Amino acid sequence: MSTPNDRRYTDQHEWALVQGTEGAATVVRVGITDHAQDALGDIVFVQLPDVGAEVGPGSPIGEVESTKSVSDVYAPIAGVVSAVNGALADAPETINTDPYGDGWLVEISVTGDDGDPTAPLLDAAAYQQLVDGA
Repeated sequence: MSTPNDRRYTDQHEWALVQGTEGAATVVRVGITDHAQDALGDIVFVQLPDVGAEVGPGSPIGEVESTKSVSDVYAPIAGVVSAVNGALADAPETINTDPYGDGWLVEISVTGDDGDPTAPLLDAAAYQQLVDGA
């Protein structure tokens, strides 16, 4: 399984990738990791938050339902949901086939943060150690 170096990770198996800035806000795209989608199996339904919802680190922002189970998805950072991946309503299996690309879940806008809001999260090496059980 892949763990791209261009993003940060949580111990709950979400990834966060800074997309850039919009005005005074930093936009961070969020999804679940390859490890998470593999553990879930075939994803059949995704519930995402509404645009405009305020989220905090570790707070549930949606659910991913597979043929095996239902799993909560948690916000890796604090901010406001600025976009959701509406394509997942018709094609939730995209998370299985492209978890780090077209299978993204939400974008969160972070204001008032100086620097990278994802910096406190795990880097790729630390996340890989977590999933390897090291």
